[in-house]
Amino acid sequence: MPLYGAIEAGGTKFLCAVGADPARPEQLQRFDTAVNPLETIANVVAYFEKRGPVDALGVASFGPLDFERGAIARTPKLPWQDFPIRASLERALHVPVALETDVNAAALGEQACGAAQGCTDFVYVTVGTGIGGGAISGGRLIHGLMHPEMGHLPLRLHPGEPAGFRGQCPFHATCLEGLAAGPALHARWGSPAEELPPEHPAWTLEAFYLAQMCFSLACTLSPRKIILGGGVMAQAHLLPRIREELAALANGYLPLPEILTPASPAPALQGALALARSLVP
Repeated sequence: MPLYGAIEAGGTKFLCAVGADPARPEQLQRFDTAVNPLETIANVVAYFEKRGPVDALGVASFGPLDFERGAIARTPKLPWQDFPIRASLERALHVPVALETDVNAAALGEQACGAAQGCTDFVYVTVGTGIGGGAISGGRLIHGLMHPEMGHLPLRLHPGEPAGFRGQCPFHATCLEGLAAGPALHARWGSPAEELPPEHPAWTLEAFYLAQMCFSLACTLSPRKIILGGGVMAQAHLLPRIREELAALANGYLPLPEILTPASPAPALQGALALARSLVP
């Protein structure tokens, strides 16, 4: 039976796993994302050399990504800009490597064995340290010129936004990520999301911004489901607030997609295993 490798490459950590079935990533190990990409890749290669050999490798990476070159593109992590992650792993491990964004891979994981099983049109969005989304339409991932960058949608500011808060995105300030990602919550209120009580005004703003995102996606992609994951969405009270704000925004104009939290505990790793499996005849 073929053995597949999976990497979830994040800005702060790399998660590695192996498995024969995308639904069951095994032997998980975490490595810190070093400043020097070569240091991180050396740790990853050592992991797979010990637990392999694998027949193929799937990589779910932070981005933006340049798919033609198999490289990480204009990331704020400057030493990683233009790093050829796909070729580096292919040379070191001598196996085919499939590269996707972490959120696209997570969408594949949800489709294969999570909340989107049997659904051909949906969006997966993670709301955490950053915000990103992957869309599947007609059963296929959407790419286009590069890949969707849903975290950088422009937003209408909430009237209760604290005076002087300018957003946290270094490129667009008050885009979705700049206003609603974890660092924006921390910068605005002085505490991380998990320490803010349900009655805190932070959640009124958060629901308002995430509902705008959902409405934009509903209008442009017409998904049947929008699956919201990530650390910020761990607040159980947030999802009902988003649904309420979304209904108000839609104002009865269009049927709204079902909004779920993801059933899969590790969708990006599961998607990376599915990508690896697609490379083996």
